[in-house]
Amino acid sequence: MSEPQCKRSKMPSSLDQLKKLTVVVADTGDFESMKKYKPTDATTNPSLILAAATLPEYKTLIDKAVNYGNKIGNTDEEKVENAMDMLCVLFGVEILKIVPGRVSTEVDARLSFDKQASIAKARKIIQLYADEGVSKERILIKLASTWEGIQAAKVLEEKYGIHCNSTLLFNFAQAVACAEAGVTLISPYVGRILDWYVANTDKKSYCGDEDPGDCSVTKIYNYYKKFGYETGVMGASFRNIDEVKALAGCDLLTISPKLLGELEASCAAVPRRLSKETAAKQSLEKITLTEAKFRWLLNEDQMATDKLSDGIRKFAADSIKLENAIKPLLK
Repeated sequence: MSEPQCKRSKMPSSLDQLKKLTVVVADTGDFESMKKYKPTDATTNPSLILAAATLPEYKTLIDKAVNYGNKIGNTDEEKVENAMDMLCVLFGVEILKIVPGRVSTEVDARLSFDKQASIAKARKIIQLYADEGVSKERILIKLASTWEGIQAAKVLEEKYGIHCNSTLLFNFAQAVACAEAGVTLISPYVGRILDWYVANTDKKSYCGDEDPGDCSVTKIYNYYKKFGYETGVMGASFRNIDEVKALAGCDLLTISPKLLGELEASCAAVPRRLSKETAAKQSLEKITLTEAKFRWLLNEDQMATDKLSDGIRKFAADSIKLENAIKPLLK
């Protein structure tokens, strides 16, 4: 059924139905998409900011970030780093003028294995937001779900009251470690899990409850709810709207503008798939992780190991591309 037919029949779109079950988050750095689809929250990463920063409508943000880098930095490296940090914050500030909830801002992926540097960078980002008049309550600091990243999030949450979003999460052990660390939110990647299985197994198509990414998030959600963890689950990185609808009822889902558009244009039913009541009935055993056990379980999961490493490299590469675009603008 097309969108005009939906409107004429006054039937709610699939997106409107989903919003009644789940907090919808825009997975984009594009402000116009956020205005159109009206998500509660928004999330960015270096890849999204790189794509947005090349558009002429965002030139004023680039200019302000460059001016900040020139003013604060002494060496060329310091100027680039400060300009990059400010650019990420300025995008976040603009996003928060559109969404009523929170924005996630990512710590440089190159710090994924450095706990102390990640903590320092997160605190700097929060201070930059404060300088722009934005409370830390509206910010989620995104950190890769390495052991070091999770432990950095634990310190940020407990000591500084800074809320964190553990990203690049592909594995149940990563999810358990995040919950035990008291992380505010996790972002398990649905589509990238599916990508790996399609590329590395004989099975080339999955449908319904077979999708390995949806199965992973469902298991994590049920575990969290059954054992009373307060950490929120935000499914991410979707390849199609069927993957999205399979997780209806999840705490949050971060969705690209393309898929938000497909959901808005559809009036297909979106029934609840995840709930605390269903989770409570699951036969699950609670586990506790040491660092050694975490590293072993992650090592034994080839998919998670491959995708975590690949994700860190790609985010780092996009950060370098963004730096190279900014460097010529600095004095």
